[in-house]
Amino acid sequence: QVQLVESGGGLVQPGGSLRLSCAASGSAFRISTMGWYRQAPGKQRELVASVTASGSTNYADAVKGRFTISRDNIKNTVYLQMSSLKPEDTAVYYCNRFNPLINVNVWGQGIQVTVSS
Repeated sequence: QVQLVESGGGLVQPGGSLRLSCAASGSAFRISTMGWYRQAPGKQRELVASVTASGSTNYADAVKGRFTISRDNIKNTVYLQMSSLKPEDTAVYYCNRFNPLINVNVWGQGIQVTVSS
């Protein structure tokens, strides 16, 4: 049973930084694409950033240059470093794991990020 546990969220002022972590249990982390999504109130869930097993990254236009996704295959953990945060980054952030061998998505429980003065 794969589980994803997010941590590192909270309240931060505009212009500040936060680092989200997502620890994955179970096997196949190394071959999985890991991603961060977010959902703001009244909006659909959207992709923020993803990193493939080979290390290729993809970012939403809204966060390019401000957010960095990375993974540690020893610790089975994916990170999202968020800088120059804006109020519009406020959302619940979800970690996602996609295993391409079995075509299965797994989601974390979500963690709140609030950017406000």
